[in-house]
Amino acid sequence: MSDPLEVRMVVFDWAGTTVDFGSVAPAGAFVEAFARKGVTVTSDEARAPMGVHKKAHIEAMLKSESVGAKWREAAGRDWTRDDIDALYQLVTPMQVEAARKHGRLVPGVRECVAALRARGIKVAATTGYFAAAAAAVYEVAAAQGYVPDFTICADEVPAGRPAPWMIFRAMERLCVYPPAAVVKVGDTIVDIEDGRNAGVWSVGVIDSSNEMGLSEEEFNALSAEERDSRRAAVHERYEAARANDIINNLNELLPLIDDINERLRACSRP
Repeated sequence: MSDPLEVRMVVFDWAGTTVDFGSVAPAGAFVEAFARKGVTVTSDEARAPMGVHKKAHIEAMLKSESVGAKWREAAGRDWTRDDIDALYQLVTPMQVEAARKHGRLVPGVRECVAALRARGIKVAATTGYFAAAAAAVYEVAAAQGYVPDFTICADEVPAGRPAPWMIFRAMERLCVYPPAAVVKVGDTIVDIEDGRNAGVWSVGVIDSSNEMGLSEEEFNALSAEERDSRRAAVHERYEAARANDIINNLNELLPLIDDINERLRACSRP
């Protein structure tokens, strides 16, 4: 008789999920890069495409109506592919530095990962960061005691999110299949989408997320009413993206995995 199907791997995102509460580092770097070109973008405009490869992120910002208009006003012309390349060259060192500066672990990460490993569940990490920034995040996280079993970034696959290739690569490297045995946890809409595209359990985390968009200090300063309202708004966006499940924080992940395992057992009963 084969072993019962259950969760055997969790794939975490980095910024906004396991490090950098509120995904402050990447958002700030995009704001600064555009500012150096004379274009003032808001934090919300910088956050909107979060989770994709950073060059695709820049293109998505420029394609948006608001940022595109600001670019035309500042530059006196429409943006070009050369502008994307120039902005990417600007943002690259900023992202690396910001990743190091804002690499503090999200509360509960170490405890959550220890509990997963105690159950024999493997831990992988994927990111929209390019290789140099991903390496910086890994180094800072490792110094705090978080070392995934496998890591991969968008530079290492044919296409970043929402394509499922990073998740598939993690499954291959850690020898975990089928997709129903994998849980993807992320904090952006494209995190939800790449989980769905990979056919795994796609879970959105709210409190530390790019979608919430608040630093840990800002989040903790919210009143109970403000917190509930903001959580509800993010929950709604994850639902619209067809997340399988939604959690407020990583303290809720282990009970969710128990529930997923029960659903898997129910499906396998005659």
